[in-house]
Amino acid sequence: MQIQKLIENANLHIPQDRIKYEEPMKNHISFKVGGPAEVYIKIQNEEELLEIKQFVVKHQIPIVILGNGSNVLVTDKGIRGIVIQIDIKKQEIRDLENGQKNIVLGAGNKISEVAYSLCKQGITGFEELAGIPGTIGGAVKMNAGAYGKEIKDILKCVKVMKEDGKIETWLVENLNLSYRKSIFFTNKAIILEAEFILNTAKTDEIKEKMNEYMNSRREKQPIGYPSAGSTFKRGDTYVTAKLIDEAGLKGYKIGGAQVSEKHAGFIINSGNATSSDIQDLIKFVQEKVYEKSGEKIQLEIEIIGE
Repeated sequence: MQIQKLIENANLHIPQDRIKYEEPMKNHISFKVGGPAEVYIKIQNEEELLEIKQFVVKHQIPIVILGNGSNVLVTDKGIRGIVIQIDIKKQEIRDLENGQKNIVLGAGNKISEVAYSLCKQGITGFEELAGIPGTIGGAVKMNAGAYGKEIKDILKCVKVMKEDGKIETWLVENLNLSYRKSIFFTNKAIILEAEFILNTAKTDEIKEKMNEYMNSRREKQPIGYPSAGSTFKRGDTYVTAKLIDEAGLKGYKIGGAQVSEKHAGFIINSGNATSSDIQDLIKFVQEKVYEKSGEKIQLEIEIIGE
């Protein structure tokens, strides 16, 4: 309640319908679990973000930055402080002299929507990524990838807001992008938008490739259940899903959390799972795989909250 009073007295320029108190996080993450955020604010432009950043610095309030909530697990106790959902949307397309296209996208743009929009305009480069349920900002932070394509392969630069509120443009080569890693795990700058260099192709060809990748996802991944995508990172010398399968864990359940029978690398909410169920299952899977193979499999998703 203290933060609520501070916000109400601050006369922020953010519309009240985008500020929620004790907001259930299960409504905002793809796992469909998680306790409440003390305050949940949806930000739609740089001015709003700067205002809320100045507010939290002044009052020393902890913040969590969220995109589409597709790669996180929120604890059952929820999140103290303020969750800021970055909902900055933008799509600008410019022609380059060599026939390529310069695409500027907001951090809040959904990858799937971008892929279909570009397809209609005969712009290729996002086909492999189309099924990733996250936003552009989250994809850059994670260096998201699928079917041999990673964000770093098409990214030129990002526009960020640093901790002190200053806005800068950072080139891709300075982002330390590698497998599911980037500078944004240690640097607290917030991604505002990203710039890509893409090529043109026939719409029919782009659509055919996209459908091929999407059909592959439907065949191999448990798309019909709430999850955070692939729960564990792939190994340098092993296939993580294979190790889980060989440990006899496909279909294994704790509460409502289950190792997918379709793809062992996915933990799903099979119905009424709690965050604790999912965390207990993650730990169990890691222990059993280590016992069986000697490999320590690492989480790809982030666990946030109390």
